[in-house]
Amino acid sequence: MIKRFQGLIIFICLVGFWVGGCASKTKTKMEPMVTPEIKEEVKVEPGQIEAEEKPTGIFQSEVTETDLEQSLVAKKYPGIEGEFFDSSMLKDTHFAFDKSDLTPLSRNILTENVSLLKKFRDVKIQIEGHCDERGSTGYNLALGERRAASVKNYLISLGISSNRLSTISYGEEMPIDPRHNEEAWAKNRRSHMILMEK
Repeated sequence: MIKRFQGLIIFICLVGFWVGGCASKTKTKMEPMVTPEIKEEVKVEPGQIEAEEKPTGIFQSEVTETDLEQSLVAKKYPGIEGEFFDSSMLKDTHFAFDKSDLTPLSRNILTENVSLLKKFRDVKIQIEGHCDERGSTGYNLALGERRAASVKNYLISLGISSNRLSTISYGEEMPIDPRHNEEAWAKNRRSHMILMEK
């Protein structure tokens, strides 16, 4: 009787093991769940575009000689012989604080200025370097000269003859905005071009 009981228990265990083993073999393997990558959409608000990326809109492809002549304003600076001419068609370039290297925006502006200057080969260009009021007079004169030289070198690289170009530094002496704040200083750190007859 005990042997039969033991045999029955062993049989039940074997059946249970066999059923469990088969069941485990028939289980479907679940693929790991893949979560699709969600890319965050970046919304750019109006006015958030960096100034360096904004188009300047001053390309001079259709400018005529008459347009240039009409834009000229005669000027005379103290201590300088002769008359110079300003043109609203030639845009100023600006510099970062204590820097003389050209920004991408400055290069774009100079490229557009060159498209005008190449049409009128009978004028010379004087490049002025200007600074804000911070720093000593001597330091600012040297910085203004480096800024003017950066512009001159870039114009030469774009095909303007060096014979047409001269530079002068005014340091902090000729601000276009006389206020004493960051906005004014940013305007005053600039290069400016004036025209002279050959």
